[in-house]
Amino acid sequence: MADEIDDIDRRILRELSRDARLTHQELSERIGLSPSPCARRIRRLESDGFITGYSARIDESKLGFPFNVFISVRLDRQIDDQLVAFEREVRLCPEVVDCWLMTGSFDYLLRVAVRDLTEFEHFLTRRLTKVPGVASLESSIPIRRVKYLPARLD
Repeated sequence: MADEIDDIDRRILRELSRDARLTHQELSERIGLSPSPCARRIRRLESDGFITGYSARIDESKLGFPFNVFISVRLDRQIDDQLVAFEREVRLCPEVVDCWLMTGSFDYLLRVAVRDLTEFEHFLTRRLTKVPGVASLESSIPIRRVKYLPARLD
């Protein structure tokens, strides 16, 4: 799939990942292409699935959720029904903002955003440990984010 796009497409993706609110005119000026071909390329990148949507980056701490915790989850059995049931429960938890099915010694990695340690404790003890099939949990509290990219483009 990466072979299907050229350097101009990559520049479009890079600019849109920095600021998806750019007009076609602004974007075309930044990449050195006239607006009409630029718009056609964007439509093609969207229809081919390279661009899957547009969103705003939200500062969770300004919304009152400054405390992040990464939780590694091990299920007691890795069978389809249990995976589906766990994922269904996780989708119902507003505290869980990111969930990955993993390889290795844990089955899932969650990122949880909460107000403080007390809210995290309540989520952990009253919700996550009550999910059927959860065998063990390991929590890690990040100190600071070192790097963030919305997507790898190179």
